Amino acid sequence: MKHTVEKIGGTSMSRVNELKDTLFIGSREGDDLYGRVFVVSAFGGITNLLLEHKKTGEPGVYALFANADTDHGWHEALTRVEDAMNTLQREVLTHRADIEQADAFVAERILGARNCLIDLQRLCTYGHFRLSEHMLQIRELLSGLGEAHSAFVTTLLLQRAGANARFVDLSGWRDEGDVTLEERISKAMDKIDPQSEMPIVTGYAQCAKGLMREFDRGYSEVTFSRLAALTGAREAIIHKEFHLSSCDPKIVGEDAVCKLGRTNYDVADQLSNMGMEAIHPQAAKTLRQADVPLRVTNAFEPEDSGTLIDDQPADVPAVEIVTGLDIVSLEVFEQDMVGVKGYDATILDILTRHGVRIVSKVSNANTITHYLDTSLKTMRRVEKDIAQAFPAAEISTRTLSMASVIGRDLSGLSVLTRGLLAIADAGLSAIGASQGPRNVDVQFILDRDALQPAIRAMHSAFIETGEPRLIRAA
Repeated sequence: MKHTVEKIGGTSMSRVNELKDTLFIGSREGDDLYGRVFVVSAFGGITNLLLEHKKTGEPGVYALFANADTDHGWHEALTRVEDAMNTLQREVLTHRADIEQADAFVAERILGARNCLIDLQRLCTYGHFRLSEHMLQIRELLSGLGEAHSAFVTTLLLQRAGANARFVDLSGWRDEGDVTLEERISKAMDKIDPQSEMPIVTGYAQCAKGLMREFDRGYSEVTFSRLAALTGAREAIIHKEFHLSSCDPKIVGEDAVCKLGRTNYDVADQLSNMGMEAIHPQAAKTLRQADVPLRVTNAFEPEDSGTLIDDQPADVPAVEIVTGLDIVSLEVFEQDMVGVKGYDATILDILTRHGVRIVSKVSNANTITHYLDTSLKTMRRVEKDIAQAFPAAEISTRTLSMASVIGRDLSGLSVLTRGLLAIADAGLSAIGASQGPRNVDVQFILDRDALQPAIRAMHSAFIETGEPRLIRAA
């Protein structure tokens, strides 16, 4: 019997008591409890306190330590983390002995992290050592605290409920650090039998290369996918607090959306590009190469089979999802660009240097336009560097949005034409539109305030009616 490897995100983990009664245990008994390995993220909000707030940028322990003029800021922030962890575990655990164990666990980890930061700060008062050279390791150390806490508390909760749960700590706490990710996972899982016990695994895994160097806060899905591949899982499952649907129900309404029963990794990649991640692209690549199918489910509706994601093509062409995001356009016009090499490569190098994510790009004879997912503050630095590289160029930026119609196979559906008509019928106008030869997505460039009305119009045209619109010849 092969097992599954299942990941639970931070928002869902904050409702772990509900998960105990649905996903973890529910109506299962005996052997039905097992054959499942769970990879857990930190409880919601904890990683924001440890690093920085993902949306607002409000500094956490890491950001305060990196910019510390005095010790007080990050010390107080670390104490806030400890208080938040203690509060959370009292909402989850009810038995006094379990609470005492969890308190001792948190106290030991927080004290260890605090001492590590103090020692590093003291060491870097000597000119031979630079704090900047150690900040990535500090970021990893702090991240691991959150996942270790949630996994430990969840294990206590499930053990008290009668499950043979086992805490599996991949965070490398006081452990040998010079190992690969594969070695870390293999060593931890070597003596575990998923058919007779329920491993609760930390989403963060310490390794020599460092997961955050490449994936930053997407590391838990990388751990999850490698674990599934290395252990030969029959299926990898991501539990979210919602179903993977044809659109955001907050935009078009709960009654209008359709749950996806099946799609493929190509669509998952397009969703990731639009900031609507079903799974990190690198994690998807690992699962694809290992031939492990992925399922995305609603964590609180375990009886629903969710959405299966594999490499199979669609049976018939169809639109599956309509989504969108806010973007910033960067337009570089240079009359002498025609036939001259180097413009594109230089612009790309500048965008990479500033960590700007490219969503899409169009170009003609003398203009290159990038559609970017970034802030205007970053764009000002990008503009300055491009102006230095190309003094004669005209550089302009603009806040826009992009709506995208996505499906495994859009061939023969006239999505580009029908999408523009749907937008026009809604009293809106598209600034631009493009479709690639793979026929998996069509992108529409719009003003920011037109994004949601355009999504509603196209979702109605492609998903809710499902009827192709006749295109009359002129």
